[in-house]
Amino acid sequence: MSLKDRIKLYKNNVLRRYLLSIALPLLILLPVPAPVLAEQDPLIMGVLPRRSAKLTFEMFTPLVKHLSTVLGRPVTLETSANFKDFWDGVSTLRYDIVHYNQYHYIRSHKKLGYDVIAMNEEFGKAAISGTIIVRKDSMIKNLQALKGEKIVFGGGPKAMMSYIIPTYLLRRAGLKAGDYQEDFSKTPPNSILSTYFKRSKAAGMGDVGLELPSVKSKCDTTQMKYLAVSDPVAHLPWAVNGDMPTELRSKIQSVLVNLHKSAGGKNILEKAKLTGINIATDGDYNRHREITFEVLGEQY
Repeated sequence: MSLKDRIKLYKNNVLRRYLLSIALPLLILLPVPAPVLAEQDPLIMGVLPRRSAKLTFEMFTPLVKHLSTVLGRPVTLETSANFKDFWDGVSTLRYDIVHYNQYHYIRSHKKLGYDVIAMNEEFGKAAISGTIIVRKDSMIKNLQALKGEKIVFGGGPKAMMSYIIPTYLLRRAGLKAGDYQEDFSKTPPNSILSTYFKRSKAAGMGDVGLELPSVKSKCDTTQMKYLAVSDPVAHLPWAVNGDMPTELRSKIQSVLVNLHKSAGGKNILEKAKLTGINIATDGDYNRHREITFEVLGEQY
């Protein structure tokens, strides 16, 4: 190495040491940047088994994908084969976002802290009625005529629109427990099919039952009629875990209630068999609380 090169190297080393002597104290004083966060855990959405698990998954997968995109974090959809398995997910607080019936909501709000943020709009209505459905060619002309007959309720004894409110109608008509044969189908639409195929005299179901594609594709709904219909009540709710941060729950609510404002959102609603999702508050479910207390003796 030439003398000129050695001098140049020496000057560079001196300069480097000088710069380090200035920078090191500054590095000690500056705050250490926070480590980059690992990918956030997915939010889990649970949906009640109002329909088969396969159909439920097909209906709500587009919504889950949309939420994942807008929220910037993964959202996972979970379906259940029956109401018992679904309620296990609710009661263990497994779901961050949950879509269920009104009974599930009022119970989980009081006991588990879930908070409602929205409710369904179906066939252009944000309210729904409980009904008793019979065949038109049956001899059943009023609720009292169901005494001694078999009535099938969809989804089990905790289904608000398919059991609790239809039972409320029967009680108001003077029929007590034991005055008729009580049976249950796996899903609400199956209760209608049971009555259509004459395996029961009547079905308990929400007033959208005869409009459901899953029912229309399997029977001639023009041969069925509503024997009794309750006053309308707030539709099926959407709720979030009570521990969810306010900002996140507000963003989820905004995504749901604004779906109808875009072509893509309308397509998501159509896939989910909805015409919209509307804002809901806890007070919207007070009437459900009153009916549940009268039928089941449970106070929420």
